[in-house]
Amino acid sequence: MPTGIDLPMPDADALAHSTRVRSHIAEVIRAEGGRIPFARYMELCLYAPGLGYYSAGSRKFGEGGDFVTAPELSSLFSRCLARQCEQILGTLGGGEILEFGAGSGVMAADILTELAARDRLPQRYFILEPSPYLQQVQRDTLRARQAGWFDRVAWLQQMPSPGFRGVVLANEVLDAMPVHRFAWRDGEVLQSFVVEDDGFSEQFDRCEDENLRDAVTRLVKEFPDIESGYVSDMNTMALPWVTALGDCVDAAVVMLIDYGYSRRDYYQAERRRGTLMCHYRHRAHADPFVWPGLQDITAHVDFTTVAEAGLAADMSVAGYTTQALFLIANGLDDMVAQSDPDQVRAHLTLTAEVKKLTLPTEMGDRFKVMALSKAYDAPLTGFGLRDFTDRL
Repeated sequence: MPTGIDLPMPDADALAHSTRVRSHIAEVIRAEGGRIPFARYMELCLYAPGLGYYSAGSRKFGEGGDFVTAPELSSLFSRCLARQCEQILGTLGGGEILEFGAGSGVMAADILTELAARDRLPQRYFILEPSPYLQQVQRDTLRARQAGWFDRVAWLQQMPSPGFRGVVLANEVLDAMPVHRFAWRDGEVLQSFVVEDDGFSEQFDRCEDENLRDAVTRLVKEFPDIESGYVSDMNTMALPWVTALGDCVDAAVVMLIDYGYSRRDYYQAERRRGTLMCHYRHRAHADPFVWPGLQDITAHVDFTTVAEAGLAADMSVAGYTTQALFLIANGLDDMVAQSDPDQVRAHLTLTAEVKKLTLPTEMGDRFKVMALSKAYDAPLTGFGLRDFTDRL
């Protein structure tokens, strides 16, 4: 049991799996000279084939997993998102939907059900999911929910071929990308490395990653109130990911939903330890070395960097707002109004879901929605109440 953290004990099978993950990472560390960058460690914990958190067969989502996403919490989230998709597909005269990392498949099922009811099904609904385990979970979910649209669903292993037209959805995808951890100390950029020492531990040393060093140097110049000893994290994979996506789309809107901040808020001087967070059985903590392979490891999203990546990929920032405002602008209130208060239990459940989706202390303000567009100029309904692009 890790000290100082109140976590439930895994069962014997889970502990055995974590031991296998730990052994694999230790072998990689030894093979790569005794240490690996933190981003590499995070990648192995989450995505090592057959071993990583998202690659192995254990429940991640919902009450029986480690965390609850908005689509798992309530179908209202996906129904509102479907209405935004409806507008985009209508403006384009049709098209396809591509969802990255579809989790349990619940969001895809709810979106397709809503679009079918509104007579605006996409020509195809693609799911890009590298995990064979999660692919099977998604197939099972969608087969159980199919209502004449299952034959439109297809799974991809890589980015689609150039020429994609339609909507790209990425809900809680960017936060699961491996991040570098860095320190600014005495005018020098230090990089986090993971070493094996009766378990795994973190050591900061001279930065070996040129892109990271240059990015942190620019950051410190932009925010001179960052003092020596400051530690944070940085996603250097977002730029190539957005660039590759931009190369694939012809006319499309990319919808990014995640928890995060503008760069100024992300790297404020008071946030001296970064945003790294781990999730295990609905407990959140900050130790990434607890039971490798059994817990999720995430970091918040710097939406300013994502916006800059979009512009560099010949896309426009079509909107940036909070999840609460986005859902309300896409008809959340109307959906709630259709609920019958006399059906007391169902109405109370719906009300509780709405609070979790929209209250500032829950998901409402912590989660942001950003739209990047290419060859699409129409205003998007989801940003009609308030667009915070000027704050990026």
